[in-house]
Amino acid sequence: MRIQVLRPGPLALVEDAGRYGLAGVGVSPSGAFDRRAFAAGAALVGNDPAGQAAIEIVLGGLAVRALGRVTVALTGAAGRLEVAGRPVPFATSFELAPGQELTLGMAGAGLRSYLSVAGGIEVPPVLGSRSTDLLSGLGPPRLVAGTVLPVGTPAHEPAPIPWPDEAPAGATVLTLLPGPRTDWLADPESLARAWTVSPDSNRVGVRLTGPALARASRFGATELPSEPLVRGAVQLPPSGQPVIFGPDHPTSGGYPVVAVLTEASSDRLAQCRPGESVYLAWATSER
Repeated sequence: MRIQVLRPGPLALVEDAGRYGLAGVGVSPSGAFDRRAFAAGAALVGNDPAGQAAIEIVLGGLAVRALGRVTVALTGAAGRLEVAGRPVPFATSFELAPGQELTLGMAGAGLRSYLSVAGGIEVPPVLGSRSTDLLSGLGPPRLVAGTVLPVGTPAHEPAPIPWPDEAPAGATVLTLLPGPRTDWLADPESLARAWTVSPDSNRVGVRLTGPALARASRFGATELPSEPLVRGAVQLPPSGQPVIFGPDHPTSGGYPVVAVLTEASSDRLAQCRPGESVYLAWATSER
């Protein structure tokens, strides 16, 4: 079984759970940015989220053709979903007959959607993962019109999952835990407020804009040697505009990590669009 990409939309990538345990040799985990949406799609089509890949789609606009009978599901950021020109439900599994075309319109809210195919996207793994890492270039290339993707064998029986029909209204709240260098902030509470997502954001890192954060005076002229980085790390560069690292983050960096997102907030970050507001809140004062 195979599927063919007719239109990739702004960006479409193959992603699975990621390649872990390689930070010591400079390889980040990568993998699906919104792990919750990715796992939900896997459940809907009977895939193993630990080992089978899906297509991560930015802002919608994807069109694919089934080259064989396949079962699929869409999760994450919702857009108008059609098969052969007729609407089909989101967050529900359904079959595509050979030759049928599926199209996903632009997402009404959120940023990343996941097309899960029963059996998973079975491109060759690189260092134990089928994920595309935009920083290192590891994994399969970005999907383009004409790409044909092989499909594997389902691992489990499909399972229904609860999934919200609409994204919550208002600014997304991202919960912070203290980082190893929280004391580098002149006022840690200055981080806990509304910020705007910069257009200069991607799977490597999400840049936030707002009033510049000040370093504590005792660290004003100090620079750090490179230290390990993790997904969700909130780094404070000299500009005072925080950067939150995503799944394709570098494995080390020299700017202070003043906070780290919770796991759930790291997934919510995947759906934050450029220009939107996000609200950072310390875990002890979560709203």
